[in-house]
Amino acid sequence: MKSVPFTPLLAVGLLLVAAGSPADEPVKPAAAAPTPVAPLTAEEARGRARLLNETIHGALQVMHRDFFGADEDLNLPSQSLKDVFKELERQFQVKVSWLGVNATKSADHEPKDEFERQAARALLKGDAEYAAVEGDRYRHVGAIKIQNECLKCHVPFRTTLEDRVAGLAISIPLRPAAP
Repeated sequence: MKSVPFTPLLAVGLLLVAAGSPADEPVKPAAAAPTPVAPLTAEEARGRARLLNETIHGALQVMHRDFFGADEDLNLPSQSLKDVFKELERQFQVKVSWLGVNATKSADHEPKDEFERQAARALLKGDAEYAAVEGDRYRHVGAIKIQNECLKCHVPFRTTLEDRVAGLAISIPLRPAAP
């Protein structure tokens, strides 16, 4: 019997609970729609980005393990997570996208700006993350390990079997500091 997997929607729910509300704001009942509370500092945003990165990375690994077989014609877990990304942006103005590093499967995942190009270089040299504050947004890219067994799809014409890396780009709005 298979165990019940840790799903992306459960992961997002846990993220929202873990992100919490500032201490001066009352906790809303579970039935109420969540109100986006942007972090005040880059350090608070970094904590949220790390939590979000690991939640999505873990969910992606579990979904690949439990639901994706080589002989099945199903949506890829990374494609399914794009629906979660849309909801995060709609409800919380948190933008999430995949970033190709050395296992790019789609031109959609190529770095789109200088920040993403620098992040890809950092992940390629072995850094676990790359981050910066740009205007009113905290930008973070965390590493997503692409294991050998995933390479038949992600890098079909590879010449080696070492693990590859992709990135998860997360952009979180920051609250303006009080005057």
